[in-house]
Amino acid sequence: MSMSCTLCGKSAARANHVSHSNVKVPRRQKPNLQLLTIGGKSVRICSTCRRTLSKKAA
Repeated sequence: MSMSCTLCGKSAARANHVSHSNVKVPRRQKPNLQLLTIGGKSVRICSTCRRTLSKKAA
């Protein structure tokens, strides 16, 4: 499975890990994906989309 949200398409971003001596090392920021069942299907959605869906359901 890919590291992207099924609903919004959010995927991994590039960033730098910056040490105390200001040395920059590239790294990836992964989205907070969670498994959720919607309509009988398991989908991987990010936490932001999950929060929005729960707001619309209430």
